Amino acid sequence: MEHSRFLDCLAADFARLRAVARIDLAAAVPSCPGWTVADLARHVGEVYLHKSAAMREGVEPEQGWPPKELADEEPLALLDRAYAELRGEFAARRPEDPAGSWYAPDQTVGFWIRRMAHETVVHRIDAELGTGQPVAPIPDDLAADGVDELLKVFVAYGVAEWGDYFADILAASPGRTYTVRADGAAWRVRTGPGLFAVEDGAGDGAADVTVSGPPAAVLRWVWNRESPGEPSGVTVEGAPEAVEELRRCIVTATQ
Repeated sequence: MEHSRFLDCLAADFARLRAVARIDLAAAVPSCPGWTVADLARHVGEVYLHKSAAMREGVEPEQGWPPKELADEEPLALLDRAYAELRGEFAARRPEDPAGSWYAPDQTVGFWIRRMAHETVVHRIDAELGTGQPVAPIPDDLAADGVDELLKVFVAYGVAEWGDYFADILAASPGRTYTVRADGAAWRVRTGPGLFAVEDGAGDGAADVTVSGPPAAVLRWVWNRESPGEPSGVTVEGAPEAVEELRRCIVTATQ
């Protein structure tokens, strides 16, 4: 996807998140246990401000984050201010300009353009689930790219860089293969002790687990953002223990 496309998606999903959040700030968010919609709005605002600082300062803030004074700001006001600051930082820079990030292979503004587009679509789903509103459509290109980002940037990179967090999941893995399909896009995942490798395409031969469906449905499945009590639209084939291995790797990488 082009960076301009990510920015368009970011704008649309922020507008939806903002419109939905104001319906009921006190509502519980089922996909984020323990959070209300107000907590969700505050979290997104703090994330936007954190990434804005990473672009300005060339390194992600660590000490003293989030600043204590943010706790006194009304959640929606904080969200609005943070979004305006984030868009201002994006407008002032080129995607190839340097920016601090936790992902060593990509230390650019473009990384955060992509990451914030996906952060926002996932959290606007949270707001919709919390307020009982219909989940708005997710464009196929954004959804497929979101699956790609989660598998490669979060899980594969996380296992390679911070393997100790995944040791209890993968140490006893017999070595499994997974095929994830989202219409025209597909990924082949291999796991084993200390291993979570992702390749584009469905690969050759049978997989231990196959996950397939429309891009938006697969995105919501991998992020565990399905609507309670409603069909997910995703077909999962494979042994439950193998599916659980994939699920646990994803949860560990994204928590």
